[in-house]
Amino acid sequence: MLSIENLSVVIRRRGREVAALSNVNLRVEAGEVVGLVGESGGGKSMVARSIVGLLPGGADATGAVHFDGADVLRMDDEALRTHRGHGAALCFQNPRGALIATRTVGRQLTDRLTTHQAMDTKRAREAARELFEQVGIRNPARRLDAYPHELSGGMAQRVMISLATGCAPGLLIADEPTTGLDVTLTREILRQFRLAADADRRGVLLISHDLASIAAVCDRVVVLYAGTVVESGPADQVLREPSHPYTRALLASVPDIDGRPVVATAGAMPLMRTAPDDCPFASRCAHATDTCGQRRPPTTPVPHGTDGWTLACFHPQRGPLTAEAAAADPTLHATAKTAAADPTLHATAKTAAADPTEPGTGPVGPAGALTKDRAAAPATVPAAGAPVLAIDDAHVVYRSRFGRGGHHALRGVSLTVAAGETLGVVGESGCGKSTLAKLMLGLVDAASGSVEVAGQRYAGLRGRKLRQLRTRAQMVFQDPIGSLSPRRTVGDSIAEPLRALGVPAGERTQRVEAVLDRMELDRSILQRQPHELSGGQAQRIGIARALVGRPELIVFDEPTSALDVTVQAQILKVIADVAADSSRGSVFISHDLATVRGFSDRVVVLYLGRVVEEGPVDEVFDNPKHPYTRALLASAPSLGTGFGGPRVELTRDLEEADAATGCPLAARCPFVTDRCRADDQQLQPYGASRAACWRVPEIPALLKGSDIRV
Repeated sequence: MLSIENLSVVIRRRGREVAALSNVNLRVEAGEVVGLVGESGGGKSMVARSIVGLLPGGADATGAVHFDGADVLRMDDEALRTHRGHGAALCFQNPRGALIATRTVGRQLTDRLTTHQAMDTKRAREAARELFEQVGIRNPARRLDAYPHELSGGMAQRVMISLATGCAPGLLIADEPTTGLDVTLTREILRQFRLAADADRRGVLLISHDLASIAAVCDRVVVLYAGTVVESGPADQVLREPSHPYTRALLASVPDIDGRPVVATAGAMPLMRTAPDDCPFASRCAHATDTCGQRRPPTTPVPHGTDGWTLACFHPQRGPLTAEAAAADPTLHATAKTAAADPTLHATAKTAAADPTEPGTGPVGPAGALTKDRAAAPATVPAAGAPVLAIDDAHVVYRSRFGRGGHHALRGVSLTVAAGETLGVVGESGCGKSTLAKLMLGLVDAASGSVEVAGQRYAGLRGRKLRQLRTRAQMVFQDPIGSLSPRRTVGDSIAEPLRALGVPAGERTQRVEAVLDRMELDRSILQRQPHELSGGQAQRIGIARALVGRPELIVFDEPTSALDVTVQAQILKVIADVAADSSRGSVFISHDLATVRGFSDRVVVLYLGRVVEEGPVDEVFDNPKHPYTRALLASAPSLGTGFGGPRVELTRDLEEADAATGCPLAARCPFVTDRCRADDQQLQPYGASRAACWRVPEIPALLKGSDIRV
């Protein structure tokens, strides 16, 4: 169906030239799902743009992009209009940004149906309803009249899939379709693409940095690095026994639900001004020799592989990428060679010593592996004092515009965080995680209950006293660049908490420079604007801003969901260092269960604003008690063994459930009884953890012998 041959794309702008792609070869057959993986900036989206003829201005493409026998690079405008949508359709990374904000999603879909399938208006609306139903949108007739801002992230992504499939394309291209989605929505969205290949015989090209998620649905995987294909082959073989050192580094950067350590590879991918005449990964590879720096390795079959498995490397590796193999691989060490190759990472001797308020460094295992040393870090409240955060029976209600009704976002939440402890908070989108983060920071008021930070309550404080208390709890945001003011320099953004505290200018400068050294960033970055930063640099700046005021509590709200896996691993290493400080408590909020397991001492599971399970992280992940926790863990993607217990799948969508009476999970739980629907469920102790479910003792017998799927 699709055959890309020696595709090269050079983008020429005034005073600048970038070799975005260099001699890329790729194919997709009908009924096949191909994964295109690699770091941000590697050229994945440029491949997608080439397939649909949407290259940016100033781009010069050579080679061929054959689709059903025709070369897309040489199509005229009329042929391209037919090809876009009917031949190949693109699902964009940001579904809300790709949808027209002022038109209903139903109107946007029916327009495509009338254009590409020549339907009349009545038939197009009926077909649109059917397409919504096929991708799992409940009440599709009602959703047709919804605007993009009225949809959840998962719902918007399903609408985007409907827009793409509604044109009846032969090839579906999905650019980062699962970014920012929770585990249950991720699995459901990827299931739709697998179904499109199996049932409709469409070709599917999945572009992603989330290797664990796409591993289960892909037939083949193509690995891009700096605009070149470094490895390609059957998904189960490439992801199980990667041969190229870069593929192994990429996989080692992925957190896994089984608790294996994350290994961060130092350095950054180079920006190619011309097509490389050597191995572009050589500066970051410990296996590289003089030959690698002198000529580009040809693409050859993997010596120990099967047909169709190829790589471009003079030094192919062998064997599964186990934790032991990762620890022994010198490429996965932060060596002086790789650190020196990255101008944004200057780890100086003063990095840790420059800030006397940051005494410790985080625990790092073999080969730079990220671990949470639970033996060293206290998991309980220190005897010396009270918790840094205490929430008691807190309720948060968002009132409607006219004061009646509203949304009950949090219902009776109670939790504590001690100094030196990291609390993980997990749950699906819409469960109340972000509202809980705002409550911790005093950005929303509790309708009832209390919130204390460092022994002081937010309630009743106003003006300067409230501002001062808020500086004692800081947040690291999900969108690193969006969280920085575009009108301020990096230095001004970091210093903002100090200005709020009234710190003199001279001391502000010293503390800003000290915390920047701790983030291993060169001080010249202080004069940059946010748009001049990479995602990893921007997130380090966000962490520096949170640290500079010396808070007692730091809340990390999805701090790595917008980053690719290698940058994510580097940022997680920084976060581990911050969380290891025994004078401060940390809260790590994420839908990425594997990352939460690697960082947290305890974990809280939220569902529709209620805590349904809490306890030590290993106990909750290895022996979940609540059906909702078990369903979350069963949905978590894994490159390893994954969740080992019986798997539970929930019915219906979260937003269709009713939490007003009884157990909030009753509408979706396969174990539900009349008692569950009638009685509120309170947290009860079950061993080392607590769960809000009276049927916990009976669930092992109900699960014995088979999974529960409804």
